[in-house]
Amino acid sequence: MDNSTPSPAQPRNPLHGITLEMIVTALAGHYGWVGLAERVPVRCFSSQPSVASSLKFLRKTPWAREKVESLYLFMLREQRRDARR
Repeated sequence: MDNSTPSPAQPRNPLHGITLEMIVTALAGHYGWVGLAERVPVRCFSSQPSVASSLKFLRKTPWAREKVESLYLFMLREQRRDARR
């Protein structure tokens, strides 16, 4: 397989090109760490939260990462809906 060929575009994937760090940073900025811990109840958001500790946990825990990604998509839908009002 030739590694020099670019990966196919994913126009329908809203997470394409978005890093986990960007997601966590956006969610913490929008909801705050307390709000984020209420929506995704994991210790990395409620006990001495930081982007670095959250990334470390989320990269090792697929179910939590899925919840965070889903919350991010929900936040984007909310923002788009509010912008139309």
